[in-house]
Amino acid sequence: MKSSRTVVDSALTALAPAIWGSTYLVTTELLPEGRPLLASLLRALPAGLILVIIGRKLPKGIWWWRALVLGVLNIGAFFYLLFVAAYHLPGGVAALVMSIQPMIVLLLGAALLKDKIKPIHLVSCALGAAGVALLVLQPNAGLNATGVIAGLLGALSMASGIVLTKRWGRPEGVGLLPFTGWQLTVGGLVLLPIALIGEGLPSEITGKNLLGFAYLGLIGALFAYAIWFRGVARLPALAVSFLSFASPLAATLLGYFVLDQSLSPIQLLGALTVVASVILAQPRKPKAKPEAEPVRQTSRESVQA
Repeated sequence: MKSSRTVVDSALTALAPAIWGSTYLVTTELLPEGRPLLASLLRALPAGLILVIIGRKLPKGIWWWRALVLGVLNIGAFFYLLFVAAYHLPGGVAALVMSIQPMIVLLLGAALLKDKIKPIHLVSCALGAAGVALLVLQPNAGLNATGVIAGLLGALSMASGIVLTKRWGRPEGVGLLPFTGWQLTVGGLVLLPIALIGEGLPSEITGKNLLGFAYLGLIGALFAYAIWFRGVARLPALAVSFLSFASPLAATLLGYFVLDQSLSPIQLLGALTVVASVILAQPRKPKAKPEAEPVRQTSRESVQA
């Protein structure tokens, strides 16, 4: 029963990064060009405010600064760095750079959560990175220093957020929706002045832009982060981080089905390798120890016999 519940939790949690994999498509096809801060802001703040209003709970005591830290790491900084990477790198290259996240979670988990680093974890990290490379990296893919640095910092930000969320948990009596709302709101408020000063408002927002912002806010933030934090609470930190590989997998499949991009045998091999790395990293049901046979007490009569 516990094993089947873990499979369901893993599958539902993987849906979040799969949705985030559509960010590259939405960014290039629906959003205004060169507006990573605005995209990050409108993805986070409206969804966060909706959840805070629905949840009707605010942080108390130590949770004010914890919500600030988690909101910056999981939302504010990560959103911005993700969009910078998406604007400066092809979607596949951005996904490849950010595939270092499980390795960072592995190291932070050992330091902060006292998780043991097992050989299978190292194998999973190597398989995952190799699979992403086969899946998304093209021979003519260009590298941009700004995009690469943003991708690496984004991976560090999200990895830190996962581990700290696992370490701190949720305050007693606070449900998943308000907890998610705090972080989205904090992330959005942090981005608000930076976006207004750094980019300002676009002179024109089209209906296509509004559709893209609505999708990223309602589906990519409100829904996706709710099921993501649910998974962080129920699954090991490292297992959750490997589920993020669903993002480049979804990005590649969307490119194939929506943008008519080609899908080579090497990419299919990469997809299978990614799936294998995710499966290897998921928690397993411990083997049941065989029960010891009861010790038979020899009766006094049989001894005398």
